[in-house]
Amino acid sequence: MQRFEPTIVAFCCHYCAYTAADMAGSMRLAYPPNVKILRVPCSGKVDAIHIMKALEKGADGVLVAGCLEGDCHFKNGNVKALQRVTYLQRFLEEIGIEPERVQMVTMSAGMGSRFAKIAAEFTDTMRELGPSPVKAGDRMEPCAKAS
Repeated sequence: MQRFEPTIVAFCCHYCAYTAADMAGSMRLAYPPNVKILRVPCSGKVDAIHIMKALEKGADGVLVAGCLEGDCHFKNGNVKALQRVTYLQRFLEEIGIEPERVQMVTMSAGMGSRFAKIAAEFTDTMRELGPSPVKAGDRMEPCAKAS
């Protein structure tokens, strides 16, 4: 039996998290290849619709990675991102989807080892949860017309 390999989307802020991911690569620190990194100007630019769209399009989990609190290059973008992620976690739980599928993490540009560790741990968590029930077209049937 083949082991489930989750698809993970990581929205990484340009200044810190993306640079940390790059540093992890430069340091030859292994992290799972199923983590797809999308560079964004700031984690605060990641809207709830972006996260939900990633889940709908097949991601089993979504990481939003921003600057350390108090170090955001756009003042409070990471705080706004955390608020959105917290809101989405509650929403996912209400509709019967594990809230652990969406996480917010913070790091500085020099934390390549932290990025690699978080990516590996999040991948393990998604393996334990199994495939996302949200994937587009999977097990979804059209609503019946009201009579």
